[in-house]
Amino acid sequence: MGTFKTIEEAKAFFSDDRFATENGLTLEELDDNHAVTSLTLSARHRSAIGGVMGGAIFTLADFAFAVLTNDRERMVVAQQVSINYLSTPKGERLIATSRYRKDDRNSCVVNVDVSDDTGREIAQFVGTGFKLLSAKKD
Repeated sequence: MGTFKTIEEAKAFFSDDRFATENGLTLEELDDNHAVTSLTLSARHRSAIGGVMGGAIFTLADFAFAVLTNDRERMVVAQQVSINYLSTPKGERLIATSRYRKDDRNSCVVNVDVSDDTGREIAQFVGTGFKLLSAKKD
């Protein structure tokens, strides 16, 4: 791992990400090259017609991006992101796996694949991160 020495340390840091945690997002795995986050779907994540809200899927992918990119000495903010919705979720849980495509001194590009617990591909997210000059919060 990078800045975080254990998964518990990373989970404690991201517990301050209230939007993610209050909407049920969970950090599952983290190492230097990838992060896995998940979301157990409930009624709060559904639209008026019963489908999973695109914003819930986007938030899960964005959280996986944030977890991976902020496990370094410098804080990272999203500079540009895009998402392609591929399929409607059929399972009860969504899983987002983020991996570096590029990681330079001042920026990074991360691919995030979102699937459901049936193995169905749900979305593909690409995020470009800008590395801030200041260090992490204490």
